[in-house]
Formats: sequence, C-alpha cells, structure tokens
Amino acid sequence: MVVVDEKAQAMLPPPPPYSSPSPAVRPSFVPLPVPVHPPPFSAPRARPSLATFPPHLLLHIVHRTFPQAPDKDYGKLERQRKTLYWLSTSLRLVNRAFYIACMHVLRSTYLPSYTSLIRSPYTSDPFPLTSDAPVDTCTPSARSRETAVLDLFIALKVRDDVWADDTELHLGQPEAFRDLFDLSQPRARLEDLLRARLDGDLRGYSVTFAPRRVGVIGPSRRTVAEVERTRDEALEVAAKRLARRLREYLAAKG
Repeated sequence: MVVVDEKAQAMLPPPPPYSSPSPAVRPSFVPLPVPVHPPPFSAPRARPSLATFPPHLLLHIVHRTFPQAPDKDYGKLERQRKTLYWLSTSLRLVNRAFYIACMHVLRSTYLPSYTSLIRSPYTSDPFPLTSDAPVDTCTPSARSRETAVLDLFIALKVRDDVWADDTELHLGQPEAFRDLFDLSQPRARLEDLLRARLDGDLRGYSVTFAPRRVGVIGPSRRTVAEVERTRDEALEVAAKRLARRLREYLAAKG
C-alpha cells in the first residue's frame, strides 16, 4: 500500500509551461516544432470547379455526353455526329481544360478519316515525336504545322456531316477538302520535316509548295532557298534537299 504524503506533494514545483524555449538555449538534437493549423484547419483551399478536375475525369465527362440510343427524330449515329459538332463549336470554347479534352476526342475520332484522304506520294504525321514544341498540342504555338491542318479538317468535317444528316439538299464541300489535301497538308508536312532536319524553329520563315517546286521564304518576304521536285517524289526527299539548300543560305548569311 502506497501512502501519499499530501504535504510533500504540495511542495513539488509546478510542471514547466508548454511554450518552447528559445533557439539559443535549445539543445542541438531537439528539432524545431512544425506549425500546424488547429482544427478545422484554417489553411486556404481552392474552390473546386470543372477547370480544376483531373484530366482523366474531365475526359470521362466528355465521353458521357455521347448518346447511346436513338430518339424519335434521329438515329444513334446522327445524334453522335451532332454531339461531335457541339464539342467543336461550343463545349471546347468553355475553358482550356475543356478544350484539351474535346480536342482529344475530336482528333482521335477523325484521324482515321483524315489519314485515308492523304494523296500519294505524300505522307502524314500530325503528331511528330521530333517536334521541338512542348507536349501540349492544343496551344496554337505548340502544335506542329500538320496538327493545325488536321484541326481545320475536323472543323470542316463535323459541319459537313451534320448538314448532310439534316437535309438531302446539302451537296458537301468537295473543293474545300481538295484544297486541303492538294496544298495545305503536303505544305504543312514538308515544313514539319524541314523543322525536324534543321533541329530548330523556323520562326520568321515559311515554306512554299508546288507540284514541281518547293522553297523557303525568309523574313524579308523573298525566297531564300528553293529546289525542284517531281510529282511522284516523296516529301522526305524534297525536305532533305531543301534543308541542305537552306543551311547553305544561313551559313553564307553568317
């Protein structure tokens, strides 16, 4: 049995206060306390919104906007084409996050159709791995030249499909697609190949393309390099010779 001496207990000094001693007298082996916000944690938090959603969740939301069944006026495919048109003309304009998600869906949907229209002997690669641009291909300055052509094709195609569903009087726009794949696509592809060979940006320079001749226009708006080509010559071959001619010009320029 333990006998507690109440008088002796009353004479003991009180415990030390909870305040931390100054760093000057603190032993070197004792870590400084880390400040912690008391409950309910007064640290400011960003208010959640669609713009702060993780990309994979936002992409899932965009996918869920596609109808999976027909209605009384339109079949399933017609309703899905209208949804693609809505993504292109409305939803992607909400903010940057929706733009990235919508363009991911639109590009993956229309890339096979775009590739099938490439004219021989031209080649296509809208997302070149050798591009000196950042990974974000949704920013205009970060896209390859052919990515911009693909986006233009999508803008034409979604509208053409919906109009064809709405009325039999719509005859399509064959001349628009013809110009796209006879001139814009091979010229953009040639410029991407030239940028990859020069391992740098051609800012201030632009590429000219014709069935028999390709060239580069400099900042002074005059042709600084030009080579001839045959109609059946691959763009890779023309880009190699044009890059050699442009290097000679830049070396002479100093």
